[in-house]
Amino acid sequence: MAAALKYPVLMVHGMGFRDRKRLCYWGRIPKTLKENGAEIFFGGQDSNGSVESNARQLESSLKKVLEQTGAEKVNIIAHSKGGLEARYLISTMGYGEKVASLTTLSTPHNGSLTVDKLLKFPDFAVRLGCKAVDLWFGILGDKCPDTYGAVNIFRTDMAEKFNAENPDDPRVYYQSYGFVMNSAASDLAMCIPWLVVNSIEGENDGLLAPRAVEWTNFKGVYRGSGRRGISHCDEVDMRRSRLPVISGDVSENDIICLYLDIINGLKSMGF
Repeated sequence: MAAALKYPVLMVHGMGFRDRKRLCYWGRIPKTLKENGAEIFFGGQDSNGSVESNARQLESSLKKVLEQTGAEKVNIIAHSKGGLEARYLISTMGYGEKVASLTTLSTPHNGSLTVDKLLKFPDFAVRLGCKAVDLWFGILGDKCPDTYGAVNIFRTDMAEKFNAENPDDPRVYYQSYGFVMNSAASDLAMCIPWLVVNSIEGENDGLLAPRAVEWTNFKGVYRGSGRRGISHCDEVDMRRSRLPVISGDVSENDIICLYLDIINGLKSMGF
């Protein structure tokens, strides 16, 4: 057993999924991190809630973790929109003193130029489509589904406003990661969205371009070392299969090794 992290890890999922025991959003990652000295907990927020609503749910999860473990703080690892919810929890809701670090992976900190264009469709049509999605996610268990609010936070103007209202808390260590697919064929599940984003913003992970996800202490853009690349789904090991990654001089033989690097880095900083 590797040396334990000082603080437990709260893993915060992205949009469109929930934390489930049988079909874990994070694939093999939680088990691997536990084997390497991390106490793992999950955010438990809605799939398609607004940032504000989901942050309130994260608040409840955070309090439970601190009560259960007796820890003073947590380390948060967040994917996609979950990173915005964690930032809102820290800044607007004032939980900076309870969070040691925030690691975001493909979080749309700077908004999406693609979403800007897509939301030029008539607003009534967008709202109608979002309401239909809300009904579905309500059936699946969301307490407060708000797909319209969730989608709009991806707009670049909303991201700018969000960033102004939720600056980094100096008590928290922030770091961010980006990823890209090599082509539309890298992940058939993300093929069509990759083509759309690529036509507007260039290289992307099937949803977000590197410019959208870069934030404090940006660790670079990770790519598959082979022809495949890394999709938005691959980033959280949804396929439960080995996927080599590379970024600059950093090369790993599996995506889960990147997460081991993350917790080992947090250990070295006393978190």
